[in-house]
Amino acid sequence: MTNLSPWKDKALFTPGPLTTSLTVKQSMLHDFGSRDADFLIVIREVRERLVLLCANPDQFTSVLIQGSGTYGIEAVLSSVIPPEGKLLVLINGAYGNRMVNIAEVHHISTTKLVFAENSQPDAAALDHALEVDPTITHVAVVHCETTTGIINPIETYGEVVRKHHCTYIVDAMSSFGAYPIDMEACGIDFLISSSNKCIEGVPGFSFVIASTEMLKATRGYARTLSLDLLSQWEGLERDGQFRFTPPTQVILAFRQALIELEQEGGVEVRRERYLLNYHIALEAMGKMGFQAYVEEGKRGYIITSFHYLDHPNFNFQNFYERLSAKGQVIYPGKLSHTDCFRIGHIGRLNSSDVRTLMAAIAETLLEMGVE
Repeated sequence: MTNLSPWKDKALFTPGPLTTSLTVKQSMLHDFGSRDADFLIVIREVRERLVLLCANPDQFTSVLIQGSGTYGIEAVLSSVIPPEGKLLVLINGAYGNRMVNIAEVHHISTTKLVFAENSQPDAAALDHALEVDPTITHVAVVHCETTTGIINPIETYGEVVRKHHCTYIVDAMSSFGAYPIDMEACGIDFLISSSNKCIEGVPGFSFVIASTEMLKATRGYARTLSLDLLSQWEGLERDGQFRFTPPTQVILAFRQALIELEQEGGVEVRRERYLLNYHIALEAMGKMGFQAYVEEGKRGYIITSFHYLDHPNFNFQNFYERLSAKGQVIYPGKLSHTDCFRIGHIGRLNSSDVRTLMAAIAETLLEMGVE
């Protein structure tokens, strides 16, 4: 297998940024003023399309936030929890821990339920925690914890949160656009995702889909100026404009990505493509001796963590660099106690791209003397 031609992008088997279509890239080749009437139409269309993917527009709205997904998480946590509120975070990976870190920076009273990185948070433990501590007002969880690729049952947690009359926040960064989500059925009040994940746009902004009623009730809670979720929404609602400079080309790309999601057949059809990518990778990796870290019943199809091979010649950095030279980019692990790496199944990739990666991995193992 020869090295990739210098003009061709590498295939990104990562949790994001992801491989994007040529037409998404081309949509950025335009300059727009941030207050241009045509650009304001684009913003409105993007906001409307987002809500329609997962919620009733009569009850839910969307807010675009400049910055990566973490900016969106921080916007929600710092804006929707009142001064006397208390947050409970369900943790089974690095991104649950990040939510706790954000809350602590803003001096938000926080408690956490921590579970092993290869296990789903226990709904009974959540129920008990909310039962014994009635001061908890908000609950947050990561849907797809990309530390491992595990998928957490957000609808089950939503039932518990609703029972205790708490506000429910879901980090759907890596799942939105790949997993069908019904916000009302799951009892979600605030959902956060990002432009460069499964909608297959490019990095540059995050977005929040929120209960309009719950969002309006947060007046006075914001702890920052630029991440004030309610003020951002009010500006968008009033005149369609961002309060501060928007990422114009990124929003154009995202509008095109939303159109292409619809053309593909929507979230359900995209899910089938990602599932096929996942199954091809799992079968081939198993034949080469790699074992998945998360057991099958808990494993999502967004990204999969694999244990390092137990072989004296296997070195991950060497493995990674050789694959990258072949135009195939995988992702290092993020586990606290186990040596793993990750392969993503999402983005503008299909089954032939996955088979190309698998062939590159097999060739690389031979080059490294790993048999």
